[in-house]
Amino acid sequence: MEINYIELLALIFGVLSVWFNTRELVWGWPIGIIGTILSGLLFIEARLYSDLILHIFYVILGFYGWYEWLYGGRNKQELKVSTLSKSRLLFLMVLGGLGWAGFGYFFDNYTDADLAYWDAFTTSFSFVGTYMLARKRIENWILWIVVDAVAAGIYLYKELFLLSLLYFLYLGLATYGFLNWRKSMRQEQMA
Repeated sequence: MEINYIELLALIFGVLSVWFNTRELVWGWPIGIIGTILSGLLFIEARLYSDLILHIFYVILGFYGWYEWLYGGRNKQELKVSTLSKSRLLFLMVLGGLGWAGFGYFFDNYTDADLAYWDAFTTSFSFVGTYMLARKRIENWILWIVVDAVAAGIYLYKELFLLSLLYFLYLGLATYGFLNWRKSMRQEQMA
């Protein structure tokens, strides 16, 4: 197996980004933007167009999340971890489901995309998860566990082994992130 150095760098920047996010460190956002651009180059080559669209969105939301974490809280202060209302969570899941169906249909019928519906699932719900992460909603980590499991399988199937490894690592980091953010939220509530 030949090492793809862009894939290796995408893995390193991706892991660092999520690690910083689990620790509520704002540096996760700029590091994530760099890793996202590198991953996008791989998706062009692998013809995973939903993932490419997702990574363009990640760059845009990377700047949004970076700003929100610094100034999105009360009085333009640092944003704190919080939960979504049930109605907002339902709205976001329905929105994710509609995106899944729409992206899947489009890429299955109008492009040469591989694994169109599986790829569309990870794309659509990653939009939702990234938005929730940018707003520091704790539920983002639960959604990432599901998305990361599916994505790891896709990349393994497409023989993008380092990206597959990255998403298996993300599974563990998402679990850690959920536990760490829950602890942070409880400490904030007690203060």
